[in-house]
Amino acid sequence: MTRLTPTAEMTLGPFFPREFAQGANELFSGKDSIQITGRVTELDGKPLDNVVVEIWQADAKGRYDNPDFFGWGRAATDANGVYTFRTLKPGSVAGRAPHINFLILYSGLMRQLQTTMFFENAGDPVLDLVRHRERLVARREGTVYRFDVRLRGEGETPFFDD
Repeated sequence: MTRLTPTAEMTLGPFFPREFAQGANELFSGKDSIQITGRVTELDGKPLDNVVVEIWQADAKGRYDNPDFFGWGRAATDANGVYTFRTLKPGSVAGRAPHINFLILYSGLMRQLQTTMFFENAGDPVLDLVRHRERLVARREGTVYRFDVRLRGEGETPFFDD
């Protein structure tokens, strides 16, 4: 049996217990709810297990300050790299197209990755600056919006600096 030696990337924290994200992926469960789902993959297309995905968004009227809608959630990917959120579709915020902000956290990843999911390929000051803007637009399947995140390589998701 060949024994593999862990690399520095594999041994650097933070390390997230699976319970870290349990129960925080349902932001809204009313009749107008939608589902956001996708896969998080590595350079070779391999799915990543236990990646923590956080989202924050405005309410249906484009407000971040609604006391009845917190607008924040957290989920962890499963062994197939899949995450899921139940939420509502946000409204437009001051000249911006409806969108959801994403934060990706993973053991061995030395920084947080931030990106934004849009519901359509619409005019938006942020989306207009992105070279591969289609990678930030979710694919709609009824009330499900699919947004896959590729950390590196061909088809990499555009990420934003702080």
